[in-house]
Amino acid sequence: MVDQWAGIRDRVGALGAQSASSKVFGSLGHRWALEEPLTESGVAELEEQIGVRLPEEYRAFLLQVAAGGAGPAYGLFHVRSMQDRWHWEGDGADLADLSTAAEPFPDQGPDPKALEELLTQRPEEEEFDEIEDFDDAFEAWDEQWAALMFAPERTAGAIPISHLGCAQREWLIISGRHRGTVWSDRRADDIDLVPLLDDDREPVTFARWYMTWLERAEHAALTSPSDT
Repeated sequence: MVDQWAGIRDRVGALGAQSASSKVFGSLGHRWALEEPLTESGVAELEEQIGVRLPEEYRAFLLQVAAGGAGPAYGLFHVRSMQDRWHWEGDGADLADLSTAAEPFPDQGPDPKALEELLTQRPEEEEFDEIEDFDDAFEAWDEQWAALMFAPERTAGAIPISHLGCAQREWLIISGRHRGTVWSDRRADDIDLVPLLDDDREPVTFARWYMTWLERAEHAALTSPSDT
């Protein structure tokens, strides 16, 4: 079988050395740096901690390419061990509840009827004489909304792997029937998680997600005007 990750570190390094690479979205965040890969024993410890084997494409990436760094948007979240406990580091990585990593990722999010009913109760500023009263009412309503949209069980069996800015993230599903696919998280914009799809409407796996980014970044750097 062809090793899909062969030469990827070199390609990322070569891309980062080009002056035009700074024009690639998110590159000022990850600066084209890649962490060192994990060891087999490190990955085994991580999997034992979370209770599930990582999807093969992602697992191989951690072992052969990097434990995080240059990647889609502002980069791939880092996988690190601290005080004998493994965790992911990144903007929003703490949204993951690793105690539920082995549980199947749910097919659907909050009950649409519950969301619709709550939306009808959303306070409007013009309904209040005092802005402080509106702020208090909206804060109470927003807590109920967040409890539905960001319920911990929504992301069981998944880990966030990248941050796109504006509280938008992407998650890798590691357990359940969607295992190995990447999902978009725009709950900050009141949009539930949805799977990323390719041009053929097929779910995007981790390798496809990363390689598509790399190929597009290489093209963008190649076609961008030089600063010199």
